[in-house]
Amino acid sequence: MKGIVFTEFLDLVEEKFGLEMVDAIVNESDLPSNGVYTAVGTYSFAEMLSLLTNLSEETDLTTDELLLVYGEHFFSVIEQNYSSFLKQYKDPIEMLSSIENHIHVEVRKIYPDAELPTFTVEAKTASSLVMFYRSSRAMYAFGRGLMNKTFAHFDTKATILVEKLKQDGTEVKFSIRIDE
Repeated sequence: MKGIVFTEFLDLVEEKFGLEMVDAIVNESDLPSNGVYTAVGTYSFAEMLSLLTNLSEETDLTTDELLLVYGEHFFSVIEQNYSSFLKQYKDPIEMLSSIENHIHVEVRKIYPDAELPTFTVEAKTASSLVMFYRSSRAMYAFGRGLMNKTFAHFDTKATILVEKLKQDGTEVKFSIRIDE
């Protein structure tokens, strides 16, 4: 997992819960890196899982709730660092439907060894999108947070339904409809 995911996660934890919480979850977690991350480094997903689990225990929020908030936070990182990329899209449906064939292609140019989830579009209209998420990491709630902020970025309201196709969250169906 790319280091930017870790550095931004710890920034979010500090912003929302304070530096003491960052210290607590780093100290409670089993981290071969000792909690020292660089944005361009690569680290084990097990470290993120450990940090998330400990933050969940400290805050009484589920890991999915935390990942949702983190996905929303991470969109602001995209806006700040890749605003020209966002300008390529005229609406949120167009942007979300291009995750696999355009956005992830561009991410791999920046981070060639990034391990990304797959998104398969099943159906698309001007006001709706059905797509499947697949990842052994089961971070679909992070993706949902990014989707929430994608619609906010385009000043559009939408209903996003999440259906777990596998109980562990490794396969999920997103049914998205722009609200009229």
